[in-house]
Amino acid sequence: MNQPDQEIEVKFYLLRLAALEKRIQAAGGILAQTRVHEVNLRFDLPDGSLTADHRVLRLRQDVRSVLTYKGPSVAGQVVNMRQEIETDVSDFAATRRILEALGYQVTVMYEKWRTTYQLENLEIVLDELPYGDFCEIEGPDAESIRSTAGLLKLDWGARITDSYLGMFGQLKANLGLTAEHLDFASFASLKVRPDDLGAVYADKGSRG
Repeated sequence: MNQPDQEIEVKFYLLRLAALEKRIQAAGGILAQTRVHEVNLRFDLPDGSLTADHRVLRLRQDVRSVLTYKGPSVAGQVVNMRQEIETDVSDFAATRRILEALGYQVTVMYEKWRTTYQLENLEIVLDELPYGDFCEIEGPDAESIRSTAGLLKLDWGARITDSYLGMFGQLKANLGLTAEHLDFASFASLKVRPDDLGAVYADKGSRG
């Protein structure tokens, strides 16, 4: 939806996901994809070189299967900006076997529930992860993303440019967790606080 092969987005940590969804709808957001379960597999080479270079190779399955490459984030930006190349694949399991045959290994599995809205030329997603709820706004430039965040009463100062797996790593370090994967079963009995993630609620001051 952005410039070819480019991702420009930010995340916000949410206290009241349902209230934000109502604000998105009131602002004219069009439901593009109803709530769907996602399974994501992150791959790396045995030497960990993709992660060391801040590159991502991911295979995702929800209502479709998508193979994604992401390059390193551009430094010094107020939003997360990086190269992103995606393509649909017809067979999730076969694509995984191809990657593994080439020497790539699954380093982490993570899952979430995602609801997707379209608001003019921006994509707004509501993500429910094992450690909390988030909104992600993706658009053509930082200014349009910031303007939309303000429209939705999200605190720009509370924005997050880290990835979900980056936050997972911080959470593991802060709580001494040994969980290998970011799945709902592993977090079923764990209460996660904002400080554990190094984040603050972006909608704490919004009631409706």
